[in-house]
Amino acid sequence: MSLTRLHIETFRNISSAQLHPGDGLNLIYGQNGSGKTSILEAIYFLGMGRSFRSHLSQRVIQHNDDKLTLFANLSLRERESRIGLRRFRNGETEVKIDGDRIKRLSTLAETLPIQVITPESFSLLFEGPKSRRQFIDWGAFHSDKSFHSAWANVKRILKQRNQLLKNQNSYGQIQFWDKELVRYSELVTEIRRQYVDSLNEQLKGIIGEFLPQVEVKVSFTRGWDSKTEFGQLLETQYLRDVAAGNTSSGPHKADLRLRVGTLPVQDALSRGQLKLLVCALRIAQGKLLKQQTDKNSIYLVDDLPSELDAKHRQLLLQQLMDTGAQVFVTAIDPAAIVDSLATPPSKMFHVEQGCVTVIDKPTRE
Repeated sequence: MSLTRLHIETFRNISSAQLHPGDGLNLIYGQNGSGKTSILEAIYFLGMGRSFRSHLSQRVIQHNDDKLTLFANLSLRERESRIGLRRFRNGETEVKIDGDRIKRLSTLAETLPIQVITPESFSLLFEGPKSRRQFIDWGAFHSDKSFHSAWANVKRILKQRNQLLKNQNSYGQIQFWDKELVRYSELVTEIRRQYVDSLNEQLKGIIGEFLPQVEVKVSFTRGWDSKTEFGQLLETQYLRDVAAGNTSSGPHKADLRLRVGTLPVQDALSRGQLKLLVCALRIAQGKLLKQQTDKNSIYLVDDLPSELDAKHRQLLLQQLMDTGAQVFVTAIDPAAIVDSLATPPSKMFHVEQGCVTVIDKPTRE
């Protein structure tokens, strides 16, 4: 699976651009502020319906326009698909796949699975559990079709339960919701657990390549005491939850723990090692998707050379190429990427002040 055509209109500083990417590695280079990261962001927006750089999607629309438009042709194994997205400044979103309008953005994510590695990707390790839950849930969503509806039901029931807690309703009035919460929570947790177990199998070899001197342990925590049944815990913690006005334990508190010995990885590894670890997690996730669904991710890697020496740049690029997936990489200096590759990139694009120029025959300098 790969993008064969990408059209971007009024997105960030790109007024209009059309790219015909190659199947393998696509190198996008230019100075800071030129718009190269905006191309990655546009691909991500097309696959997720939102930005990886801002929670306010209106900010990506050019200030003199009321909407942005993204369109792509997607080459699948036996056919070609067309995806289009239009986002209006008032927040409305219009999405079409093969001419049919779709209502759920999850359909986009299913059609166009994307792995993104950016400077912001460090949030996976440094911020709270939310980012790590989202990482797990990306894989759970793609690996098990029942996950999306089960997790949606958990969130719906939690919202209802928390409102009852704030109203200080008796436990008898909450008990019905707890039975439903337990049912869906156990399903969500089992899918997450199975996914992390499978991910660990993929991770071992990749981490061994990236960080051969370090033993990283990855484990899943479900969000409540492992020795206590969830239904019993909800009843036991009722008074505490009433006082807090929310549900203190459950799958909404699940986490992915990464440790070196007894230390969290962010305390045990250098910044460069942490970047390699994030890359290993994303590559493993993409490889597992291919194994489980026979579908490749599209990798978006922003500012790949930063904080990596030549040896690790070469190692990371080789791992990305070995996935067989389509890869988009940005850099200020194209030589930092080209010189680390055994073969030239499939395509090279130069970006300057929002204008994109294709470099037909990439050569080593």
